[in-house]
Amino acid sequence: MSPRNQQVANHVFLKEMYEDEYYPDHVVDKGRAILLGLCERIEAERPSDLTALYLLTEAATEEFNELEAEFEAAGSEIETVAREVIAEDFWFVASAYGFAEADAEELIATREW
Repeated sequence: MSPRNQQVANHVFLKEMYEDEYYPDHVVDKGRAILLGLCERIEAERPSDLTALYLLTEAATEEFNELEAEFEAAGSEIETVAREVIAEDFWFVASAYGFAEADAEELIATREW
């Protein structure tokens, strides 16, 4: 399944990570899948406000955090540059779905409830 939002469907997610040999493509592919999954969840659940959106992005952020071990096993890591690229794509997704006012830091935050 792919996103119905044309802007999202045409976007190259994690482009800078794919262009940098430091990040193994097979692991970056998993990050791309997380972002596409986030898009599909947004389309399916249609969050009505930022709070609902942040719950979806938090789950995706946790999935990225779980990828850390795979990056390390491949001789890489999710460090500052990767985090910035990931955060930019989270904001792109939020904006593409009508949440341009979303706080970039909140989009990639995890919370202790």
